Amino acid sequence: MEVWATALEALTALQNMALPAALRTSRWVYPIVNAGHILGLAMLFGAILPLDLRLLGVWSSVPIKTLSRVLLPVAIGGLTLSLITGLLLFSVSAAKYAATPLFLAKLLLVGVGVVNALLLRQSAEWQEAKVSEGPLIRTRLQLAGGLSILLWLAIILCGRFLAYI
Repeated sequence: MEVWATALEALTALQNMALPAALRTSRWVYPIVNAGHILGLAMLFGAILPLDLRLLGVWSSVPIKTLSRVLLPVAIGGLTLSLITGLLLFSVSAAKYAATPLFLAKLLLVGVGVVNALLLRQSAEWQEAKVSEGPLIRTRLQLAGGLSILLWLAIILCGRFLAYI
C-alpha cells in the first residue's frame, strides 16, 4: 500500500504540473493533442494492417520487404506520435488513469503489440532471406499477423472506452 501511496503522490504531482494543467484548461490544445493521438493511431494501424494482411496471405505476390520498406516508417512515426500524445493525455488525469484497470490493460496490450511487431519484423526478414516459405514458417507468420490485428484493435477499443470513463 505504501508503494501505491507514493505512486499516487507522484502521479498527482505530475498532473498538477504546468503543462498538464494548461492542457486541462485549454479550449484548443487538448483537442489538438487528442486529434494528434488519433492521427498517430491511424498511421500506426493503417501501416500495420496491410503488413499483417500480407502475412495472412493477402497480396502473396508482393514481397513483405517491399511493403515493409514503405509502411514501416509510417508505423514507427505513428507509434511515436501516439506515445508522445498519449503521455500528454495521460498527464492530464494521471492518478485517475493509473487506477483504471482498462488503462493498465491498454498499456499491457501496447507492450505486447510492440514486442509482436518486433518479432514479426525479424521473422519477415528471415523469411525473405530464405526466399522460400515453408508451411511451418507460413503458419507461424499467419498466427503472428492475426494476433497483431487483434492486439491493435483491442488497444484502439480500450482507448475509446477510456474516453467514456
